[in-house]
Amino acid sequence: MTQQLTICIVSDALGDTAWAVGHAAACQFPEETFKVARLSQARTLDQTVAFIEDHRAYGRPIVVLHTFVDRQLRRDFKEYALHNGVYEVDLIGPAIDALASLSGEKPLGIPGVIHETDAGYYKRIEAMEYTVNHDDGRNFDEAIEADIVLLGVSRTSKTPLSLQLASRGYRVANLPLAIGMEPPETLFHIDPRRLFGLISDVDTLSTIRYKRLGAAASVAGSYADPQSVQEDLDSARALMRRLGCIVIHTNNRAIEETAQEILRYYKTRFDL
Repeated sequence: MTQQLTICIVSDALGDTAWAVGHAAACQFPEETFKVARLSQARTLDQTVAFIEDHRAYGRPIVVLHTFVDRQLRRDFKEYALHNGVYEVDLIGPAIDALASLSGEKPLGIPGVIHETDAGYYKRIEAMEYTVNHDDGRNFDEAIEADIVLLGVSRTSKTPLSLQLASRGYRVANLPLAIGMEPPETLFHIDPRRLFGLISDVDTLSTIRYKRLGAAASVAGSYADPQSVQEDLDSARALMRRLGCIVIHTNNRAIEETAQEILRYYKTRFDL
């Protein structure tokens, strides 16, 4: 077996990017070929050099994978590596330089910014999971925890709107309304500022419902009958007035447009 080589992961942030690349590359070789060491939050050249020299002292060949976003630190380290025979691979500098050249913008050079983005990403994932688990009245006893609660009769775009809002990081529960269905008690304990009632016009809803029924329209025609639709809407409006929620019209509008209107009201109500 050849001498084990050390992969030194060095970053002025956590070093997760360099570690992932190093691990992916190392997996292409037999096990035990490489030893991996990581230095996170390396903010000075002295700190970085001390780490590298400690590992060079073992006499094993080393390769340094680094992701310095601080331009000066990146330059200083490259100069050190060049003059000391250290094999280095810059995993982020070329990408930053290319984007700066193409955009004409100056890079921030702030370590760890990606983790702020990651926090937003995980928030959206959590919101999406919550929303899927609280779609169409499911687990509505937990809707008190939702950021936004949508109410509406059948075919008023509750589910697609919920998912659109969830993709922006909001936990959404939605509840179908229908004549003869008593609303759950939880609904009356939710902050009215979080409640949004979805309304459409009779012709639009009737048409959508007929299409939804397809071949079964002759059997369950009352679901799409204009008079039944009007009664559905009247009942829903009465409940919405009772709850004091904002009423949003969804007919002939893109989901994104309706979601934006809901968020405008939401942010105004909470002074966001």
